[in-house]
Amino acid sequence: MAIHEGSLRNILEQESLKWVFVGGKGGVGKTTCSSILSILLASVRQSVLVISTDPAHNLSDAFQQRFTKIPTLVNGFNNLFAMEVDPKVENDDLTNDEGLDSFVSELSNAIPGVDEAMSFAEMLKLVQTMDYSVIVFDTAPTGHTLRLLQFPSTLEKGLAKFMSLKSRFGGLLSQASRLFGLGDEFSEDALLGRLEGMKDIIQQVNKQFKDPDMTTFVCVCIPEFLSLYETERLVQELAKFEIDAHNIIINQVIFDEEAVESRLLKARIKMQQKYIDQFYMLYDDFNITKLPLLPEEVTGVEALKRFSKHFTTPYKPALTKGSMEELQQRISELRFQLKEAEVELDKLKRGKHKA
Repeated sequence: MAIHEGSLRNILEQESLKWVFVGGKGGVGKTTCSSILSILLASVRQSVLVISTDPAHNLSDAFQQRFTKIPTLVNGFNNLFAMEVDPKVENDDLTNDEGLDSFVSELSNAIPGVDEAMSFAEMLKLVQTMDYSVIVFDTAPTGHTLRLLQFPSTLEKGLAKFMSLKSRFGGLLSQASRLFGLGDEFSEDALLGRLEGMKDIIQQVNKQFKDPDMTTFVCVCIPEFLSLYETERLVQELAKFEIDAHNIIINQVIFDEEAVESRLLKARIKMQQKYIDQFYMLYDDFNITKLPLLPEEVTGVEALKRFSKHFTTPYKPALTKGSMEELQQRISELRFQLKEAEVELDKLKRGKHKA
């Protein structure tokens, strides 16, 4: 089957893009991919923000620089910023008052994910005031990402539950506000207004998320069964939420063209190829970019920049099986092994003479 090698050049060329999500199963290299994508976008856009919504927060490791929930300029750039936000919001981030803990906790227990939804809304409010050209999301593993896309409906449920809890907590809130001299800031109407405001922001952004000119989702995977299954689940859910996805990155590929001698690696190549073929069959209308498995980690700005070339130009192995270069390297390796064997043999002979 003839395979057209894809790249992520289409994302760099789509000037209308405002939101780029990078997601997939845990451990497939999402953070490396989102970091490199943000570096490439910074070369063609005025200002780029990369946000990690993964509780593991690997952005700091990828860039070898400490990031927080405040956008920070990435070392070596003048237009690339990074931030790490915890999707699990702290109650005091929402209320700043102990008297309301029971209310927020009741609301969180009643609607799973409402605390994350409120945290996400707060973060979006912050991001929207900053006017970045494009925002790249390094998302948490698939399940968390799908929950993030459900936030608008989660907040609607939160508002409905708020109305039912209002009668139980309304008096307490008013008394607490008066007792602590907090005025009307924490009245039920003020909190209702806060939730309504968050819902408006989420709905506005959600409208942009569903616009393929403004938003796209890049699925990252590795050529193994579980990752293929997870990618299929993710693509189907994205279609359900009407979110554009037309790029798949297959990471950690061992290329068959490379001069591989190890029996283990040869077995892995055969196994990987089976799943790569399935990816091309299932997603024949997607841009599929294959990235090589490297002997070292890709960390630090310089390493990320070096690896970025494979995002725009299909990877070509340094050595091709059966080529003159491969033959020369094999001869060189054999000579080195022969020299090592001669040294060992010489040691053995000397040992015998001494005995």
